Amino acid sequence: MHRPSSQNSTIGAILLHMLLAAVSLFVNGFGVWLTIHASIGAGPWDVFNLGVSKTFGILYGTASIAVSAAILIIDILMKEPIGIAMVIDALVVGKTVDLFDHLNPVPVPGTWFGSIAMIFAGLVIMGYTQCFYMRASLGCGPRDTLLVGLKKRSKRIPIGVVSILLLASVTLVGALLGGPVGIGTLICAFGTGPIMQAAFQTVHFDATQIHHQDFAESFDVLRSHQRTAAAQG
Repeated sequence: MHRPSSQNSTIGAILLHMLLAAVSLFVNGFGVWLTIHASIGAGPWDVFNLGVSKTFGILYGTASIAVSAAILIIDILMKEPIGIAMVIDALVVGKTVDLFDHLNPVPVPGTWFGSIAMIFAGLVIMGYTQCFYMRASLGCGPRDTLLVGLKKRSKRIPIGVVSILLLASVTLVGALLGGPVGIGTLICAFGTGPIMQAAFQTVHFDATQIHHQDFAESFDVLRSHQRTAAAQG
């Protein structure tokens, strides 16, 4: 039997943390939208998503969901743990970007300084929301899980090198598909990690101490609740 996460040992706790993950990822999507809306090049994965969007004539969010679904399949084939929040991530972030594209609450900056400031604002939002999303302990994002899975299969290569190779690959393919590459792409590629680390430090969050509950463990909690209810009935 799988070991349920101590934070998600009841159905109520799981539902509460699903809500926390969904809200955090919604705000995270706004941060992603800011980095794209700055219009000086998107982050590596967004270059890929936007390239897919342009190639197939679909919304960014639809492209993001399709890409996330493909990555989830790869994660499953690599036998990496899949949690509820991974699915929430795949569905929420992309469609949040579509929503803000429709609402357009912030104008496109008219200067390079404004665009760079907008990208950094987006990265800061993404850093903090990543913290709260991970606190839900219901799984990491599909892309993070893919990175971990690839690292496990390339034991002699440092995870930093694996990350660079992965980001370079998706950026290249995205650019060939018509995704926007520019100075913003470099800022996102090299700024996301340090900004996220700084955000974690300011709220005293240690991601290594989190045990992420996968689907099997969540189902164990559900079955345990059903057995308890049946015994009481």
